Amino acid sequence: MKHIRIVRSSLILILIIGFGTGCAGNLNNNHITKVHVTKPINQSVANEAKEKVIRKDEISGVKAVNTDKELLLAIKVDNFDRFRLKKIEKNVKTELEKVNPDYKVFISGDSKIYLEIQKLEQKLDKNKEQMKTLKKEISEIKSLMKEQT
Repeated sequence: MKHIRIVRSSLILILIIGFGTGCAGNLNNNHITKVHVTKPINQSVANEAKEKVIRKDEISGVKAVNTDKELLLAIKVDNFDRFRLKKIEKNVKTELEKVNPDYKVFISGDSKIYLEIQKLEQKLDKNKEQMKTLKKEISEIKSLMKEQT
């Protein structure tokens, strides 16, 4: 009888701990880095796009830069959502084209593009980029995007 009580109380304790830790994994730790550049290149369009896109559940990271006519965006999606990557990219692109009709929107879910845009964001944040070199680097990233498809 005493043995059954010990087993029963142990099982109840294990279940309580299991339920308590099972709910802890749903924390949303998405964060974005805003680029604050005003003089030669205003990045407010890219910052607004990042804020809009990061709200989606399936997207875990966003990097974006813009010129006066183009918006480049790289997204990072969760593992299981990679199966739907093309659909997610298409939905994000149409949503951003509605919000920013004056900009040509380019989106990629590739991690190499994500890293390249991240490097470009860091250069912009340090005010080391001029408009001419920014356009050159964006065209290089766009050609990398075309290679991936």
